[in-house]
Amino acid sequence: METKPDPRDIGQGLEIPSEGYCDQPYIVVTDDGAWLCAMTTGAGHEGQHGQHIVATRSTDQGRSWSEPVDVEPADGPEASYSVLLKVPGGRIYCFYNHNTDNTREVEADPDAFRDGKCRRVDSQGHFVFKYSDDHGRTWSDKRYEIPMRRFEIDRNNCYGGEIPFGWNVGRPVVRGDVACISFHKVGGFGQGFFTSSEGSLLASDNILTESDPEKIRWETLPEGEIGLRAPEGAGAVAEEQTYVTLSDGSMYSVYRTVSGHPACCYSRDGGRTWSEPEFAKFADGRPMRNPRAANFVWKCANGKFLYWFHNNGWTSYNNGEGIGSRNVAWLSGGVERDGRIMWSQPEVVIYHPGLFRGPSYPDLIEDGERLFISETQKTVARVHDLDPRITEALWGQFEISEVAREGLVLELPAGGAEMPGETDMPALPDLVGDARRSDRDCVRNPVSGLSLDLWLKLDSLEAGQVLLDSRRPDGAGLALVVSARGTLELILNDGRTENRWDTDPGTVQTGKRQHVAVIVDGGPKIISFVVDGRLCDGGESRLYGWGRFSPALLNVRGGESLRIAPGLKGRIEGLHVYDRYLLTSEAVGNFRAGAPS
Repeated sequence: METKPDPRDIGQGLEIPSEGYCDQPYIVVTDDGAWLCAMTTGAGHEGQHGQHIVATRSTDQGRSWSEPVDVEPADGPEASYSVLLKVPGGRIYCFYNHNTDNTREVEADPDAFRDGKCRRVDSQGHFVFKYSDDHGRTWSDKRYEIPMRRFEIDRNNCYGGEIPFGWNVGRPVVRGDVACISFHKVGGFGQGFFTSSEGSLLASDNILTESDPEKIRWETLPEGEIGLRAPEGAGAVAEEQTYVTLSDGSMYSVYRTVSGHPACCYSRDGGRTWSEPEFAKFADGRPMRNPRAANFVWKCANGKFLYWFHNNGWTSYNNGEGIGSRNVAWLSGGVERDGRIMWSQPEVVIYHPGLFRGPSYPDLIEDGERLFISETQKTVARVHDLDPRITEALWGQFEISEVAREGLVLELPAGGAEMPGETDMPALPDLVGDARRSDRDCVRNPVSGLSLDLWLKLDSLEAGQVLLDSRRPDGAGLALVVSARGTLELILNDGRTENRWDTDPGTVQTGKRQHVAVIVDGGPKIISFVVDGRLCDGGESRLYGWGRFSPALLNVRGGESLRIAPGLKGRIEGLHVYDRYLLTSEAVGNFRAGAPS
């Protein structure tokens, strides 16, 4: 069995020091070669008094960190949600919310909180910055406020816009000589905390070169009274906008909504006006899925893009049962085509082995030829070395057209022969893990898994038909069958534990030659299906297209034989079995390679 720990397991990351609560651990590479991380931290919980901004440096790519220094002290008004901008001269700016007026209450919906008040003051007041000229070791004594033009959403808040509500999670974006800082305007507070929100930009045409902070000019974009909103019918929440520039200078933004889908739009005039918001889509035209959670876009030095999201259709922060909808995190790779970003099918990038406390509020660090991702569970912040195999596969997915050979333990038919009705079942690895996990106690999770890859043509979706079956009489083994829902269902059984997952309804059809890849990923304990090069994501039928199986499932050792299509109304034209999990991108490549002739 493979004993190498899974680099996607959140516990394999390197911890960034904090005071307990920790949020937005964002990192820039300084001109002296160090990593500078600014984060929101505090001894209490998110939103409590004492929340403030600290900065810490690492000179060994996150293996160790300097003693954090205060950008703002814990005993002052709340300071929250910082982002960093390094300008060409090496100066580093830290932008953040500051409750300068020390306001203790915000009028709210009387049903929102027991006492009729919203006492969270971390998303109101003033948006400010300090700067460092020594690579983050010390920070200016004075803070500087960024003037913001009020929008309709501001004037409609309970203070009439006198005190604006909002915050920022998005990395600053530079377009030519202009630097833009994202700011998410909030209209009010209620049971869902933010009841309405929209995106704006704070643009400066001289911050990249002006050394006197008093002389920095600011303009609030877009023009007019309305910021970046959700698509029509998708609700009043549109927040946590992140931005990138395209090769022609256009800007792209993606952000969260409460519709179960992320929204996006484009600007062709430097952020002054934007296209009508729409749901972000894969290159195949399907809308992506994301809960009310951070979903970030980054542009890499090679001109290509990465997109972090959670690939499920929950509409809130969690699924209503306290189980976080932010676990697991996925990446999609983007390339430019005709002035738009085309997004690949996604890959798992980071997961927590349990159900709770998934990763969020990430940042991408590009240091030389290596990529890293920072993230937080709000109580632990970490940085992870991003496996280049994932990014190369994502960006190469648009061209890949070959059958994966690594880990291939069975290939049928062989040598021009007919597909047999039975064959020796190859040995498959254990699917072991440790369910006794906490946020800080994430032990090694070995890389393991298996994959089935088929070309088939079905004449009927009658329930109970068997495509593949290695089970013993006691049920131990694996099987791929037609379910009562007219889907293909994988059954995994170790003799004491059984798990099942199936394709999205409607993806497998009759009378059509199709490619189906079934991926059993032993790291995050995920079963996923890729049908005709498309990862099942639930579509309009369910909130998840992928399912997590029990860490108590030890293996799928069944009988010595694999029965192929016994009594199937249709035929299997090609079969690959792997003793590892395939990447989604490899499944796409297998599909593009075509059916065996």
